[in-house]
Amino acid sequence: MKKLCVLLLLAMPIVLEFCSSTKKAANKVAVKEPVKLTYVSNVQSLMIANCSPCHFPPKGNKKPLDNYAAATHNIDSILFRIQKNPGEKGFMPFKHTKLPDSTIMVFMQWKKDGLLEK
Repeated sequence: MKKLCVLLLLAMPIVLEFCSSTKKAANKVAVKEPVKLTYVSNVQSLMIANCSPCHFPPKGNKKPLDNYAAATHNIDSILFRIQKNPGEKGFMPFKHTKLPDSTIMVFMQWKKDGLLEK
């Protein structure tokens, strides 16, 4: 009987080693949530660089797109127009080359992320 108890006591740490949850937790890799694009950090500078002076008062005589509210309200129109090719009716930026795909993707991702301001 003593031999059986000693054998069980010696075997218990081995059995418990495989049942431990700390090893599972240690093996998990932390998954980072992707950074969401915002108007202030990502879109505003693109709007200033590509939409002014035409859409930025006081020089702009077109639909104003100089603030967050205007950009969010008109995002579908903005996306539609910047994805057109030069020469097509409604193409923007008017009389300029087409925006790079990476710039267009920023606008698309911003909309996908929920049109965050900050």
